[in-house]
Amino acid sequence: MENKRLYIDLHILQTVPPSCVNRDDTGSPKTAIYGGTTRARVSSQAWKRAVRLMFRQELLAPDQIGQRTKKIVAMVADEIKKMSPELDAVKLAAKALDNAGLKNTSEDKDAGALFFMSKGQAKALAALAVEKNDDKKAYKAALRADPSIDMALFGRMVADDPSLNYDAAAQVAHSISTHAVQNEYDYFTAVDDRAPEDNLGAGHLGTVEYNSATLYRYATVNVMELAEHLGKDQIPTVVRAFAEAFIRSMPTGKQNTFANRTLPDAVYLAVREDQPVNLCGAFERAIPASGEGFVEPSKRRLAEYADQLYKTYADAPVCAFCVGEGMESLAQPMNLKTMLSSLEETVRQKLDGNGVE
Repeated sequence: MENKRLYIDLHILQTVPPSCVNRDDTGSPKTAIYGGTTRARVSSQAWKRAVRLMFRQELLAPDQIGQRTKKIVAMVADEIKKMSPELDAVKLAAKALDNAGLKNTSEDKDAGALFFMSKGQAKALAALAVEKNDDKKAYKAALRADPSIDMALFGRMVADDPSLNYDAAAQVAHSISTHAVQNEYDYFTAVDDRAPEDNLGAGHLGTVEYNSATLYRYATVNVMELAEHLGKDQIPTVVRAFAEAFIRSMPTGKQNTFANRTLPDAVYLAVREDQPVNLCGAFERAIPASGEGFVEPSKRRLAEYADQLYKTYADAPVCAFCVGEGMESLAQPMNLKTMLSSLEETVRQKLDGNGVE
């Protein structure tokens, strides 16, 4: 029997120095209570945004990436101008979106909410508008077809028209520290360069809140969900791109102030054919402070917890890869490039085994 389940689980341990990676509404680093202690937290939204930025800057071609924007009239109008510069592009774009069922758009107003649209969808709507096609079903179909890679990974939710929704193939957990944290404050001053010499005061006084942490990060990709929307030949490279971006990216909060760009201390990647498994339970009991730091105890705790879980439920991954030392009991360590190539080839073989066309 063909196995119609295939998940890629990414487990990452990453140390971040004093920083404010992701702030709440008061400007404080986000936290969460877990296991009865306060942990540093980086929201899933922040890291998904970082992944999409890395897609755009390094890993994917522009036409493979969608745009989440209220300016969808302008997006479609730009495509119409390329096809027929003499036409009233803005008017035709607004009508095209109206025909597609997006009612809260007009020539002089942006959409009422952010809308995720791929380059291919904008082009298809533009082509229908230029042809003066009046079939509303064709416009709706154009808005459903040809999703961008990031749309297939992260989904699209349209409250006014659920038929335009895409289920996300990737799920990203909020990152939490493996240990308890306590936010600290940096008191700073700024000097006025043109102040008189006899003025010893500062031009500005302020504080910024920060913490430092060893984070446990988790994400999973439903490969068969991707196969619902993308071509079979695309999927191995898409999974590889997501894995690389999730491993290497960093949210940009207060980055100029703290220069907190680090790479993971360890990456454990599991290929599963049953269900995704988040291993955050390894850190429900916070790692205690010691002269050893938090990274090495966190590696041991993660490996021990995974081994215990696999024995209890008898559902170890079908294969696994590891970057970094200290978790050899889970997988043989290798460098990142080798792991990504191995992952890409494994996904390709599994899709062939699952009969994906």
